[in-house]
Amino acid sequence: MAPIPHQWQVFDDHAVPAESGRCFEDLQALALTNYGHFTFMRVQDGAAKGLSLHLDRLVRDCRVVFGVELDRERTLGYIRKAVHGVRGVVGLRVTIFDPALDMGRPGDGRNPHVLVNLRPAGTAPPTPLTAKSFTFTRDNAEVKHLGLHPQLRLRRDAQLAGFDDAVFAEPDGRISEGATWNLGFIAQDGTVVWPDAPALPGTTMLLLQSLDAPNQITAPVRLPDLPNMAAAFATSTTAGVRPVSALDDVHFPNEHSALAALRDAYTAIRSERL
Repeated sequence: MAPIPHQWQVFDDHAVPAESGRCFEDLQALALTNYGHFTFMRVQDGAAKGLSLHLDRLVRDCRVVFGVELDRERTLGYIRKAVHGVRGVVGLRVTIFDPALDMGRPGDGRNPHVLVNLRPAGTAPPTPLTAKSFTFTRDNAEVKHLGLHPQLRLRRDAQLAGFDDAVFAEPDGRISEGATWNLGFIAQDGTVVWPDAPALPGTTMLLLQSLDAPNQITAPVRLPDLPNMAAAFATSTTAGVRPVSALDDVHFPNEHSALAALRDAYTAIRSERL
């Protein structure tokens, strides 16, 4: 794989050295106000699964966060510029933010810019994970925004308690999502059950939901329902379909025929050229 240029990032039309003064000035708003939105995709040899969904998300979230229309084709051009000459598998993040945003007047932030970063991406199959549940609902759950502190705090709390990650549930016990991933279950009859609760519509989940098979439904899944489930899994751009081996004190098998079918179906989805 060609080396990833860690010291460079595509900021609008320019490839900017990360250590440059201009880069520091332009990114101050991103670091100090933390207002904006992003998407993250896994790119392999110039192609990505769900590329259209990632672009749809950026356009949709820009309307919500900034109240303006994002130029889809120009944004795709920045993505192409960032991965030009890079081979193999990389993680690519597109962040939309307004460098001129004033924390005292966020209503004036209507000129979003595009920042594209690359990072190494692992190729090993994801290992099963364990999760601890917390009563929590993300603000603007349908938007992949930059406000990650509550999620990372609960992830940290889960890890300090001996788990790998956090899962969120509504006050009524309905399970919604993982800290930065979607959560699904396999019912005893093999049906895939997506929890019906406020959650980010992840691109991997949407790709799987678009398939004709296996049988899938969206329905409330509450914490007391967990012992009745045959298996559980996480979905994300980073890991694809990943088994969840335990949620709180309920343990699940790492292998299930419906889970294997999901993994195979996701693997078979063709990537889109950038």
